[in-house]
Amino acid sequence: MLVHIKDIVRKAEKGGYAVGAFNVHNLETVIGVAQAAARMKSPAIMQVSEGAVKYMGLKIFVNIAAAAAETTAGRAPLALNLDHGSSSEMIKACLDAGFSSVHMDASALPLKENIKITRQAAVRAHRKGAWAQGEIGSIMGGHGQVGGRITGVPLADPEEVIAFIEAAGVDTIAAAIGTAHGAFTNEDIHFDILKKILARTDKPFVLHGGSGVDDKKIKKAIKLGVRVVNIGTDIKVAFSKTLIANCLKNKKETDPRHLLRPTMQAVEEVTAAKMKLFGSAGKL
Repeated sequence: MLVHIKDIVRKAEKGGYAVGAFNVHNLETVIGVAQAAARMKSPAIMQVSEGAVKYMGLKIFVNIAAAAAETTAGRAPLALNLDHGSSSEMIKACLDAGFSSVHMDASALPLKENIKITRQAAVRAHRKGAWAQGEIGSIMGGHGQVGGRITGVPLADPEEVIAFIEAAGVDTIAAAIGTAHGAFTNEDIHFDILKKILARTDKPFVLHGGSGVDDKKIKKAIKLGVRVVNIGTDIKVAFSKTLIANCLKNKKETDPRHLLRPTMQAVEEVTAAKMKLFGSAGKL
């Protein structure tokens, strides 16, 4: 069932676990995440990037997600979030479509400009009764990038993060603390920065770039207070590797359903594993 993100996150705060925010890209990934939520009896955040919106169409995605939440996820609560929105037009469109959370990412801009743009998005979201996520310290990499090392990863200044939260009026906060979009060998979590941020705000922290981080470090971050962990690359990899292998194995197959069906199971499995790791399994 579709619920407001605040219902999921606030329950996670009380229970001391984290909720996965899983990036979906098409029908199969939506169904895979919904199947995992039902099977694990776990809440989940289903989120789309601007690229995914352009690929599927906003109305199509919302209709598919709503149907999957009602018929596939069953009693498991799902919430919709826009991931890394970059324009007021996209923010408005997602809010009008019924998203309960939108992420305005102006982190590549100077702090004052980031605050101004994010505050505008937060005001718009709050008028709709939705939540707004802000970001400070641009998180590098790209979903789907796997292997090798990443260099030049920026780190957020805790003082700036706190000033940003207060000035922008956001409901959840993402900040650069050593992770990256993708899965790289040298990704890390700078716990000193995370602790300083969490010590001075009660806003739920969203850990971006969760796919490439060691499980033990994810667990430690959750124990410290991280309440949402974004997973994008692991979903893409599970889907793509399964589809490629099935196509190579069945080169004469002409029914797309037969080629695509295993991808739903692959996405379900990786999502279910993350739900166990985050502690959200069984937390309906």
